[in-house]
Amino acid sequence: MDDYPVKVGAMLFTMVDPHRGHEVAYNRWYERDHYYAGVMDGPHAIAGSRWVAPRALKDLRFPADSPFAEPLDAGSYLAIYWYLKGKVDAHTAWAGERVWWLYGNERGFAERTHAHTGIYTFESARYADDDGVPIELALDHGYKGLAVVVTEPGDGGSAEGPEAALLAADGIDTVASWTPRGGPADGGSPMALGTAGGSAERVVQLVFMETDPRERWDAVHDYAKAVEDAGAGRVTFAAPFLPTVVGTDTYVDELW
Repeated sequence: MDDYPVKVGAMLFTMVDPHRGHEVAYNRWYERDHYYAGVMDGPHAIAGSRWVAPRALKDLRFPADSPFAEPLDAGSYLAIYWYLKGKVDAHTAWAGERVWWLYGNERGFAERTHAHTGIYTFESARYADDDGVPIELALDHGYKGLAVVVTEPGDGGSAEGPEAALLAADGIDTVASWTPRGGPADGGSPMALGTAGGSAERVVQLVFMETDPRERWDAVHDYAKAVEDAGAGRVTFAAPFLPTVVGTDTYVDELW
């Protein structure tokens, strides 16, 4: 059996900055409490992972002006979660109550600012290897790098050719595409959640890599140009991330 019933339906994408001087406290609170109590403890959350952009990676982001991150270097930490297909509403209903309960019981963290947070519907995944790591397992695989690429659709053309060229680059495994679904919880949020991210038609792509994203950043630049040249759209945000080293404070002193 090669087709299993566990399918990704949506993701929670949350990109956040700790306030200066609170980096260690934020990292530990998120990793040791909020990652679990805020998402993974809820129904039908099937996977999660955390990523970080030290200053050296933030400096690689493009283009200079982006509706997704304002300013462009906003968002040092990125958490991504998968929700089970067909069960997204059940999780968001739970999350809407849970976030208020956590803050009401002094388990929030005020010294942080959201750069962009939202729920995205899974649309498709393309793989370098037809028998590669399925998207359902991507957050547990242990990838060495991630690129987030946000595109506003164009008037014509197709991104299939540029995607194929990107996947041909050594070490790039998967390009997964997502579209906006709405806010992170039906019950709202006790904090501002950052930018709107662009138009409702934007596409967020997660590019999973078996290598440090700096080693393939030229391929991401080439991809963005090819998408625009094909008339398929315009990249409004491209950012590389590294996986956090779980259980440690690695990178907290490299954010700024």
